[in-house]
Amino acid sequence: MTGTTLDDYTDRYARRVRGMTASEIRALFAVASRPEVVSLAGGAPYIAALPLDAVGEMLGRLGTDHGVTTLQYGIGQGTPELRERICEVMALSGIDAACGASPEDVVVTVGGQQALDLVARLFLDPGDVVLAEGPTYVGALGVFQAAQAQVVHVAMDDDGLIPEALEAAIAEQTRAGRRVKFLYTIPTYQNPTGVTLTEERRERVLDICERAGLLVVEDDPYGQLGFEGDAPAPLRARRREGVFYLSTFSKTFAPGLRVGWILAPHAVRDKLVIASEAQILCPSGYAQAAVSTYLGTMPWREQLKVYREVYLERRDAMLDALADLMPAGTTWTRPGGGLFVWATLPDGLDSKAMMPRAIAARVAYVPGTGFYADGTGTGHMRLNFSFPPPDRIREGVRRLAGVMEQDIAMRRVFGAVGRPGSRRGQAGSDAPGPDLA
Repeated sequence: MTGTTLDDYTDRYARRVRGMTASEIRALFAVASRPEVVSLAGGAPYIAALPLDAVGEMLGRLGTDHGVTTLQYGIGQGTPELRERICEVMALSGIDAACGASPEDVVVTVGGQQALDLVARLFLDPGDVVLAEGPTYVGALGVFQAAQAQVVHVAMDDDGLIPEALEAAIAEQTRAGRRVKFLYTIPTYQNPTGVTLTEERRERVLDICERAGLLVVEDDPYGQLGFEGDAPAPLRARRREGVFYLSTFSKTFAPGLRVGWILAPHAVRDKLVIASEAQILCPSGYAQAAVSTYLGTMPWREQLKVYREVYLERRDAMLDALADLMPAGTTWTRPGGGLFVWATLPDGLDSKAMMPRAIAARVAYVPGTGFYADGTGTGHMRLNFSFPPPDRIREGVRRLAGVMEQDIAMRRVFGAVGRPGSRRGQAGSDAPGPDLA
């Protein structure tokens, strides 16, 4: 055997493979799924809140009564019926025919992840720059890195992306001669922070991108899961040109079906379909029929209300537990919707270094490093409240607080053990993150 690596194919891989790294969230799943571990890590919706008997009966009929079509190949853009249903869903958020939303410009994808990958394939060349909130969705980072693009983070605060920081980032990249292709943003109940871009800032961000000639890729998986009134209208409801709207049924219906979509500018639609056909030929006919039938025959709007009530109760359980149990110096966001709380640790604690001790204490979270392209963010962690029931949430926070107290005590005895610069990568500055409790 020759070489110094366990992988004999290293020198055969394409250059783009060098940018591929394992997701820290995926790596946690095997451990976090153990019944003795309280998982505050993943972003799984609470599927048990669905009327599973009715859903199961519906899925059975799709095979027995309609299998000739649902189990067959389909068209690359997605079925006309589902694209029409998607427009009905988007209209709830204000993206309707008045702002140019049409089934003709919807492309059905295999979850929101394929939607991201298609946009990257169409627009990113090696070396291009993507601007993204810091922190941002770990799955998007993987897509952009696989495309050999450079992700430059833009600071956030409790009102979301900071427009002045966006202008500064664009100017800096322009001076350096780098080509910025688009802004990737999750403006509503952001993953991982849970914060929401304010009404006033939405207009400013759009104006800045328009002046700079930047496309906007708006990722909106959580916009219909608000707890405290309606969220601000999506960016796509405000501007028709230059905004790609991505969403998914993974958070509002069933992630196992893997159905998402892109609403694209009309001129780009055909290229998206061609790129999708090159990847998958066509989306699953069965999965599309399942979503179409669910939206056409079941009270899905009422089901959204059920999810909001469940997640509101669990968010409050987490916020109460954090307030009661976390050691001094810990701060966190107060999300108005979505699935996540972003916590900032007391000075000196390292969320990545602390993870093995947390797993030993039977609690899991996601270290903040997973949400930054440069691996910063060690002073933060993402906590999920959608899946565990309230009593398990409190128990998980209790266990986590105990691990943090032990690390604080060790620092008092032995001094700093964290890596230099472990507080870098915070939302906005060295000050605590957004909307602190």
